[in-house]
Amino acid sequence: MKVVIIGSGIAGMAASVRLAVAGHQVSIYETNGFVGGKLSSFKIGDYRFDAGPSLFTMPHFITELFELAGEQAEDHFQYTKKNIGCKHFWKDGTILNAYADQSAYLKEVEDQLGVPAARLKTYLDRAQLKYELTAPLFLEQSLHKWRGLLRKETWECIKHLSLFEIGQSLHQVNQKQLEESHLVQLYDRFATYNGSNPFQTPGIMTLVQHLEQHYGTFVPKKGMVSISESIAELAKRCGVSIHLNKKVDEILVRQNKAIGIQTGTETVDADLVVSNMDVVPTYRHLLPRQKAPERILKEDRSSSAIIFYWGVKSTFPNLELHNIFFSEDYKAEFEAIFKNQTVPLDPTIYVNITSRDVAGDAPKGCENWFVMINTPCDSGQDWESMVNQLREAVLQHLQFTLKKDLGSLIEEEYIMTPPMIAERTGSHQGALYGSSSNGAMSAFLRHANFSRHIKNLFFCGGSVHPGGGIPLCLLSAKIVTDLIQND
Repeated sequence: MKVVIIGSGIAGMAASVRLAVAGHQVSIYETNGFVGGKLSSFKIGDYRFDAGPSLFTMPHFITELFELAGEQAEDHFQYTKKNIGCKHFWKDGTILNAYADQSAYLKEVEDQLGVPAARLKTYLDRAQLKYELTAPLFLEQSLHKWRGLLRKETWECIKHLSLFEIGQSLHQVNQKQLEESHLVQLYDRFATYNGSNPFQTPGIMTLVQHLEQHYGTFVPKKGMVSISESIAELAKRCGVSIHLNKKVDEILVRQNKAIGIQTGTETVDADLVVSNMDVVPTYRHLLPRQKAPERILKEDRSSSAIIFYWGVKSTFPNLELHNIFFSEDYKAEFEAIFKNQTVPLDPTIYVNITSRDVAGDAPKGCENWFVMINTPCDSGQDWESMVNQLREAVLQHLQFTLKKDLGSLIEEEYIMTPPMIAERTGSHQGALYGSSSNGAMSAFLRHANFSRHIKNLFFCGGSVHPGGGIPLCLLSAKIVTDLIQND
């Protein structure tokens, strides 16, 4: 069949590889002059930056694509595992290294926080069980086909329903099971991995932390952008046509069936259309004459971010690839983001420094800092004022903790705001993960990977099932391919 994919985000490209390997004729149409969507890069002076995202885990979802095409992944994409997944800093002077080795990590938590290793081990084992029970049912297949739900895995989930702690918030679960305030805040942080509020998102979300601890964190040899670039090259070798600077204006529908796309210069016929574009603009802009699923499209958006890209003319040996500097009042921080729709006065700061691992990302004796702060999505706020306020707060926090005049060391700077993220990536309101997961039934309210009303129209990417982030986007590509092959 002839398949057209709209958007070259990682899900769209992964779907193109899978469909091409299955024997279909696949074309990707991309608005930008580069592939990868959010997973792209740029340079400022002598510094290279990954635009985002910056966390790489579960690499087997990527290497699997090469294996499907009969290739050795290591011939085209190399990466290494980090011994320390993340370094955490608190204003009271507490520092905690999240070691990849679980025994070392449990000992670190016991030594630094006084939490018995057995207590944390029980918590992590419980998170692992949640993941193992739910992944085959909720993450690896469509939630919206009865045949997928009528399986033994469904009954296993029902039998263990109390384990999922859906009636409690993630924070409540962490508070009850971990008790120690630093550790509770550390694990509350994982709600932000899908743009949610730990004081609202359900307790089942503890399964997210299992992934990072169990699989570890990794760094690609040529930076995060090499993930999208290597998959794009693989797609081309599989026969996929990638058309850059080709904005799709409409998905063509005839008799409730998708039959192709319209660009500014051509009509492209297709047997199947797959949208890797955010589901909201897909309906609002590409399907203007079709009935939209308003309830789903009006779900609350996930958080967005303000990102400072800094070229720093110094090195900080006490930092790692991933670093988190926690705020003092986590609840107030999330109330600012989700309730007041503004930036917090005392934000938690994430700092990613790829030059520690990727050769050439910064000049000798310098570092490239990706500094990210969670914010609300764009609803018309005064972002210029917020950026100025936030930049000062971030510098004060980092300088207090690191005991160094960071501001005087910044020689290059670029700032990304939610409106800019929306314009650059097509993400509705700049939300990084589509809709939020702040309700007990949020997973069921994400848009399906197919259209119920338009035949031969499918969806992949972070705004639809199963969610945002690299692993889930790659899973959405697999789900779409399975739906097409099975149906």
